[in-house]
Amino acid sequence: MPRCGRFRTFLQEYKRSPRTNKISFFLPYLILVLELIVLIDAAFLDFNPFIIFITLILVGISSIEIVFVTSEIHNKYLEDSFDKILTIKLDDFITETRENNVKKIVADFIETHPDYYSDRNKIYHTTCQILETHYEEEIEKELTNKLEVFIKQNKGLNVDEIVEKFAKTFPQYKRYRSEIYTKTCKVLGE
Repeated sequence: MPRCGRFRTFLQEYKRSPRTNKISFFLPYLILVLELIVLIDAAFLDFNPFIIFITLILVGISSIEIVFVTSEIHNKYLEDSFDKILTIKLDDFITETRENNVKKIVADFIETHPDYYSDRNKIYHTTCQILETHYEEEIEKELTNKLEVFIKQNKGLNVDEIVEKFAKTFPQYKRYRSEIYTKTCKVLGE
């Protein structure tokens, strides 16, 4: 007895697809049902060959549209899955190699995983995003550590005074004022 694996797979893909794809998947079915009602009416009640012919053409177009929308949902799912897997592999690779040169990371990654050779541009852009995320995480960790030490050294100040004094003392963090304010409030319990 078949277990309908393809149907279950498609249901998972459909569930993860964007709302617009979900709606565009149901509209051809609705139109197909209406066309079949018109076809049945034209064939059995009024027998009008012209309406039967036109309705059959519309049924064919709706069927082709259903195939295209199904294919689009499947391709979008595969693309999203590919992006997630690539991001995970690249993040692990960058963490292991501790390299900061994008060109070298891309070359070494493709050398390690030759099946991604045709996706060089996607690897490049994903690498840049991952390195930017790692850089932001390092800055946030460094900011948190410096801020905790700074707050311990300046106990008598309120939140606004700490933020101002910290920004003057460490000018490289001036653009992170909102984060400094939030972290200071958490540390001080305000």
